[in-house]
Amino acid sequence: MEGSRAGHGGGAAAPAASLLVGVMGHVDHGKTALVRALTGTDTDRLREEKARGISIALGFALLRAGGAEIDLVDMPGHERFVRTMIAGASGIEAALIVVSAAEGVRRQTREHLEIAGLLGLCRGVVAVAQCDRATEEAAAAAGAEALSCARACGFGPMEVVRTSALAGEGLEALAAALARLAHAAPPRAEHGLFQLPLDRAFALPGIGPVATGTLRRGRLAAGEEAELLPGGCRVRLRSLQMHGRAVAAAGPGRRVAAGLRGVGLAALRRGRVLATPGAAREAAWLDVRLSLLASAPRPLGNGAVLRLLTGTQEASARLRLPGGGALPPGGTVLAQLLCVPPVAAMAGDGFVLRRPSPPLTVGGGTILDLPPAPRRPRAQAAAEPRLRAAAGGDWAGATRLLLRELGLAGAAPPALAPRLGHAPARLRAWALEGGARALPDGTLVDGEAWRSGLAALRGALAAFHAARPMEPGMRPEALLAALPRGAAAPVAGALLGALLAEGAAARAAGGLIRAASHDPARALGGDDRALVQAMEALFREAGLAPPDTAAAVAGDPRRLQALRLLLGSGVLVRATDRVQGRSLLFHREALAQAQRRIAEALAGPEGFAAREAGALLGISRKFSIPLLEHLDAIRFTRRVGDRRFVQAAEAPGAASARP
Repeated sequence: MEGSRAGHGGGAAAPAASLLVGVMGHVDHGKTALVRALTGTDTDRLREEKARGISIALGFALLRAGGAEIDLVDMPGHERFVRTMIAGASGIEAALIVVSAAEGVRRQTREHLEIAGLLGLCRGVVAVAQCDRATEEAAAAAGAEALSCARACGFGPMEVVRTSALAGEGLEALAAALARLAHAAPPRAEHGLFQLPLDRAFALPGIGPVATGTLRRGRLAAGEEAELLPGGCRVRLRSLQMHGRAVAAAGPGRRVAAGLRGVGLAALRRGRVLATPGAAREAAWLDVRLSLLASAPRPLGNGAVLRLLTGTQEASARLRLPGGGALPPGGTVLAQLLCVPPVAAMAGDGFVLRRPSPPLTVGGGTILDLPPAPRRPRAQAAAEPRLRAAAGGDWAGATRLLLRELGLAGAAPPALAPRLGHAPARLRAWALEGGARALPDGTLVDGEAWRSGLAALRGALAAFHAARPMEPGMRPEALLAALPRGAAAPVAGALLGALLAEGAAARAAGGLIRAASHDPARALGGDDRALVQAMEALFREAGLAPPDTAAAVAGDPRRLQALRLLLGSGVLVRATDRVQGRSLLFHREALAQAQRRIAEALAGPEGFAAREAGALLGISRKFSIPLLEHLDAIRFTRRVGDRRFVQAAEAPGAASARP
């Protein structure tokens, strides 16, 4: 798919190290010639490039040297093609800074170095090119100037190698320096998610659509599923190649060509992203750490509109600074960007900002979060500790702080992945290490928020019982309304379940919830206790012909509370005639007596009709039908057509204790 001829080494064995190197420098300083001399690959692949003698598109070549595989990305040096250079910077780990021995550092050299610094690069090699055209003193001065500029942009110590592509001078020394850089590279951050910004697409016979790009993070494996963004289309990676050879997998920082299944070529345009399903998302608002270059011509004011470049995407971005004001040259701030169109990204991605006219790179930094909406000042202040943790690379701390912000809304790890840039399993582990609570459905809830939620429910029950001592309990929905605003329904349900499981609450009759320590009878004052006793006596004496509930209450709220207490404690039992739609309250002693008499007189194999039970008990249909339906409900009897049968498994006294 994409190929090159390897130079300075060879062999098919897996390399001990690999490195993605961006070849940077001013136009006409010999970057492409140097890459061709090192690798044998001509990265000027377009007819226009060859005619004009400058690189327009990104060029790619593979250098094998010293047991390392080094992917070289030849970046255009002409100012008009800086956008292409920025796209190539996605995922690079080091820079090969090419500076002409005769001309020294020029404008595009500086801009390339500034962009590299904005994207976090700090390692590289300086190649002083075209040494056959300059004196030794000029070559030494050019190398020293390049080192000085690189240090100003955040680079550390670097080797300087004098070269001439035309004369073949210094090529082996440069290859060896790049190999040392590859072997000394720090371990790559493992996010557990892959991200491949697409820079080119084409179709091949027998393979179909092919997309190429530089793997920004994570590992790709042939056969796995990916998500194509924007749009969210799912595709399958049918095959992978690196520099013309088929591979089963590719690691971060490698040039990859992926044969895809499940998508047409028209959808694989530049600026789209292949990512782990669910790991990236389209976002209009970005929380960022933004640095303004010291070389920027003026401060960057709140509301400024710039061009944002991240990966191979480009969008308009309006700057929102905390508290308004302006960011001075050389300054760094936590800010928000409003992007049009939205960009497909994940936390941890680098970006660059350019002024549209006259075109100039002015700043850049790191995407820290993809919030679903802009924040009000108070919410933005609450998010600042988390964003600072993310800006410092403490993603474990950022995970815990985000859960704290979410409170009882909670979140499942897959929903957190785009906002934190790490795999769900890792986010879950970090959250649990920080004391988060994991619910059965996978939702994570901050530990302190969970404890506060339980305390709020306990407090609501205590206040309810204090205000209404004769009430048996609260309706569950009324109890859950005591939770802070924004509590998710699954989290609220889990809190209620935990309250019951820990024994702090119990269920009362009718699905009500009461505090486990609450005993309505003991909580009553003298007058209330007398009223409850009187109401109970009224229904006990009425037996199987109880009074109408409304008549018993007689519009008195205290009598209604007394009835509810008797129902909640099981002293009174509600029985309903579903056909007539009316309910009666029976005293439990009357129900137990009815069960005993029916079991003694009507338990034969032939069963009994409702009128027979009414005659036996001496009550009319008004009372017998609700009574029998209640006995059916508690499975003391079983109805078959117009007859009922006493359940053989039920002893006459066993069901009598049921409310």
